[in-house]
Amino acid sequence: MQNTRPVFYVSDGTGITAETIGQSLLTQFTGLDFAKDRLPFVDTPEKARIAAETIRKAGEEAGIRPVVVNTCVDEELTAILAESGALMLDVFAPFIAPLEEELQAKRQPRVGKAHGIVDFDSYHQRINAMNYALTHDDGMRVDYSDADLILVGVSRAGKTPTCVYLALHHGVRAANYPLTDEDLESDRLPPRLRPYRNKLFGLTIDADRLQQIRQERRPNSRYAQLDTVKRELAAADAIFRNERIPVLSTTHASIEEIASRVLEELGINREMF
Repeated sequence: MQNTRPVFYVSDGTGITAETIGQSLLTQFTGLDFAKDRLPFVDTPEKARIAAETIRKAGEEAGIRPVVVNTCVDEELTAILAESGALMLDVFAPFIAPLEEELQAKRQPRVGKAHGIVDFDSYHQRINAMNYALTHDDGMRVDYSDADLILVGVSRAGKTPTCVYLALHHGVRAANYPLTDEDLESDRLPPRLRPYRNKLFGLTIDADRLQQIRQERRPNSRYAQLDTVKRELAAADAIFRNERIPVLSTTHASIEEIASRVLEELGINREMF
């Protein structure tokens, strides 16, 4: 039986970069079990020694060599972490030397640079976009003139988390509109959405998956019954088809993939923060 391998995302900052890259790497290996942990703010030799001991003990308990995805910029800290005996994957190491040669400049190591506030205008854009997403959630407001895009679909199709992700990571003012029973009686767009047709993107989902999500939210309700779900999805798909609204199924798509596809389809080019 394959042992569960300990994996640590170690950073002198938040650890977001290490975890994001590490997760992407691990998804390439199926059939293996990983016990993942994030160790952020390892920014002193003392903290590095504590982290190294934690990693070493995890390996001993698991009976298998740990893996460390490391984004510490201080070489001394990296050397201390390596004393754990883990397989060290230093995220920056393969790229620094080629970049220094190409740019004819030496790097200036700075802790937490990737996720710090380095551009206040961009930061405030993200905050404002987040506020916009929250105040334009679930059709609470009908004026979408300032929206960059509007996600449309039946309840629990993934609209709200996608809007929040778009705001937080791309600074996009994303609103969402849930199609109501009244809206679904027609195979055309609700009147309040028609002025914003070029901003619309539809989200759909498999009926069985949606029924499961709704059942968790409102157990044994009419809202969660499979026939209700199928009727709503069919009516929503008819609207998308008749109005030629671009649509994506969220059944097997991550929030990141949904957001990227929405931005690409609507031609919105925003740097990821």
